[in-house]
Amino acid sequence: MNTVKRLWAAAGIGLVCLYTQAGMAKPVPTPAPPLPDASQANMVEYSCGGGKTLQVVYWSTPNGQSFALVPIGDAPLLFVETIAASGVRYQAGAYTWWAKGPQANLYDARNGADAAPIIADCNGAS
Repeated sequence: MNTVKRLWAAAGIGLVCLYTQAGMAKPVPTPAPPLPDASQANMVEYSCGGGKTLQVVYWSTPNGQSFALVPIGDAPLLFVETIAASGVRYQAGAYTWWAKGPQANLYDARNGADAAPIIADCNGAS
């Protein structure tokens, strides 16, 4: 019987030690991501095929990330720059905004990998 009591006492002490150490552990703070500075925004107005006009806003953050706010339907979507062999490619869900110099096109991946752009021949001037 003494052995059982000692085992329970040891287990209890062990749990108290674990609980105390866990309670003493401090969470590691996660730094906030750098947010785009609105004063650094660059708005470009694009004239696209079919007479469509798009106003796209671009930002870059201090850590090198780039974003584009592109109007899709009735609401703008926030696009994030991704790797591109040529030009600058931005992604937001199924949409790709691909700019090469002053020209850009909008693609929808749901239409297939080789589908034509859903908005094409956009020429911009900032």
